[in-house]
Amino acid sequence: MNRIISVAAQSYEIAGGFTISRGTRTHAQVVVVTIEEDGASGRGECVPYPRYGESLETVQTQIEEISPLLKTGLSRTALQNAMPAGAARNAVDCALWDLDAKRSGQSAAELAGLGALHPVTTAFTISVDTPEAMAEKTSAAAHRPLLKVKLAGPGDDARILAVREAAPGSTLIVDANEAWDESCFEANMAACAAAGVQLIEQPLPAGNDDLLASLTPPVAICADESLSPGKGLDGLREKYDAVNIKLDKAGGLTEALKLLTEARAADFKVMTGCMLGTSLAMAPAVLIAQNADYVDLDGPLLLSQDRIPGLRFDDSTLYPPEPALWG
Repeated sequence: MNRIISVAAQSYEIAGGFTISRGTRTHAQVVVVTIEEDGASGRGECVPYPRYGESLETVQTQIEEISPLLKTGLSRTALQNAMPAGAARNAVDCALWDLDAKRSGQSAAELAGLGALHPVTTAFTISVDTPEAMAEKTSAAAHRPLLKVKLAGPGDDARILAVREAAPGSTLIVDANEAWDESCFEANMAACAAAGVQLIEQPLPAGNDDLLASLTPPVAICADESLSPGKGLDGLREKYDAVNIKLDKAGGLTEALKLLTEARAADFKVMTGCMLGTSLAMAPAVLIAQNADYVDLDGPLLLSQDRIPGLRFDDSTLYPPEPALWG
């Protein structure tokens, strides 16, 4: 066996920029892995996450280091021990799923033991800004059934009130990206409850979330950064009601499917989320979305231009990927 492995860094402009509590981005920076074997080609995309010390350079280096094993037939199963969880393994794992699907003539969903994939409703994200600016952005998206609101700490009570008033009919979930602390936790939590928010993602820093174990919050709390790469679900049930399963953190679809099974067994609600990437990054996560309570795979909707072919979106309805894209 002599596979051909290629790795490419790519950049996609974000429409209007994207702001969370940790800063603003203007472009989605992604790494794409292509694995060719016997005339078939599989692709996977990842988004390096600086929160965990990842960059385009470190991810590409990790993939280049594993390439000799990939060329000689490294399997998806063996990959789980050959690379650490994270973005690099995600790109490789998803490329292997796509390759296996193309070579077998079966879809990735069939290979995973799933039935036919069906469309899902994805959240649409409102990034952090002043309450007035967030209300304006929300008004333009108020027809969407599910909105995910990025928050930033002090002043979030005013932000969430402004968003709720601008979208009275939408279901709201919020993501604080670790930005709350004792000075604003109570006020922000009360504002979310008053606005009918269904889920709050990662209100406190991952290393300082023990407070959640002693509370009974009025809104369900979801672990994101607290579900760190390679750490699994241990210790989360005492603090969180839900977990956000992201392929880039799980290290690929293989581990994400395992986490989904474990999360359901532990009675967690499940969100499947994403980093800012293209349809190629979202496509494998559609398999997780089939059994998720909340789907947040709107990355392509936030770009000025997605890759072609991409996923089909009908407003907030996300359709399963076509084989030409992935799987």
